[in-house]
Amino acid sequence: MKIFWIILYNGIIYPLLFILVMVLSVFNRKLRIGNIGRFRSLSKLKLFFNNCKINKGIYWFHASSLGEFFQLKPIIEGMKEIDNSFINIVSFTSPSGYEFANSDAMDLKIYLPFDFPWVISRALNICNPKKFVFVAYDLWPNFIWLAKYKSIQTSIFAIRIKKDSKKFQPFVKNFYKYLYGAMDAIYTITDKDKKLISEIIGNNNTSLIRQLGNPRYDMVMESAKEFLPEEKYSIFKREKRIIIGSSHAEDNEFIIPGLSNLLSSFSDLKVLHVPHEPNKRQINKIKSQYNVLGYKPLVVNNLKDLLLPDDKIVILDVVGILSKLYWQGQIAFIGGGMSTGIHNVMEPAVASLPVLFGPKHDHAPEAYELIKNGGGFCIDSQKEFERILGLLLSESNRLEIASKAAKDVIRNNLGSTSRIIQNLIHD
Repeated sequence: MKIFWIILYNGIIYPLLFILVMVLSVFNRKLRIGNIGRFRSLSKLKLFFNNCKINKGIYWFHASSLGEFFQLKPIIEGMKEIDNSFINIVSFTSPSGYEFANSDAMDLKIYLPFDFPWVISRALNICNPKKFVFVAYDLWPNFIWLAKYKSIQTSIFAIRIKKDSKKFQPFVKNFYKYLYGAMDAIYTITDKDKKLISEIIGNNNTSLIRQLGNPRYDMVMESAKEFLPEEKYSIFKREKRIIIGSSHAEDNEFIIPGLSNLLSSFSDLKVLHVPHEPNKRQINKIKSQYNVLGYKPLVVNNLKDLLLPDDKIVILDVVGILSKLYWQGQIAFIGGGMSTGIHNVMEPAVASLPVLFGPKHDHAPEAYELIKNGGGFCIDSQKEFERILGLLLSESNRLEIASKAAKDVIRNNLGSTSRIIQNLIHD
């Protein structure tokens, strides 16, 4: 049966996927950039190892995009602290990951080569890694199958799986049985994920399956260390400000009218609005939406010392500093949940902010944790948006409980990084 899947994948599935991606890249700039990068990956690998001493501690990590890199970053940095001679290769499929992922612990950053067997075989021969490690979900079959053939260990960490996943459908389940079963080690986020992975693979397998958690919690806490201890950042010592983080157009359609109503009800309330893509077109659209409702927001494109102006509504046209601004708010709404999926809810949570977000959060287990613990709120309408915020703003006890619950989700999930590093090195 395994041979059947190898033939089917390489003879039909991947060639069709490759053709589709090539066609779509004509019309999509990001796909085009990614494809160009993937064509160049082998030459970058070869150039790097032509100028690199042979090292038995070569680890190849694959992160699909920037979000997965944030889970990987504390791992590669922790490994370098243990042994600086480790060589860390990090590959991406998304231009957002390749262009914006940065860490001194990356020795080589490339796009993932195309998953044709002859390409992957050559790539693995060039660098001969000790391990090939996937982050979270972006598995490529020929990397797994050919690594096994070449006696190169493969692992995946921070993997999460849902009971209603398509991976449990009869035909698809059979494919993933052999794909996961060919891996040496699988590190899940929760114990439930561990049980579901075991259910897919079955009893007759040699894969090591452990529940080790999500290293992104550690990274978020590490990035917040400049604000710790938190006495002067107590939730009630901050201005009554709602921070809208990474909003999409679909979010703005209902949150801006909702904020207008809340601003009328709470005279001391302020808003910091940060769009997901702060380009001129988006900034002007958000500004006009507030204008129609009678407000004149201030657009800020240079924030000295991270100090927010005293204006009622501020639209931020600056990238890369949002995580540090959450400490100047009391409540956060994180965008994406009405369209492509929510963005980072951990950054406001570590700053003790109750977090609101839309219903598209299946990819983010931390969102479920926040809801379960009372620090997060899933909303799907303007009415619900106003109701939840109104309760938090008017009842200090409710705000305090939700604030503590959000921070506790981060604290209670720390320690995954060291566990994953030790298992990657020793398993």
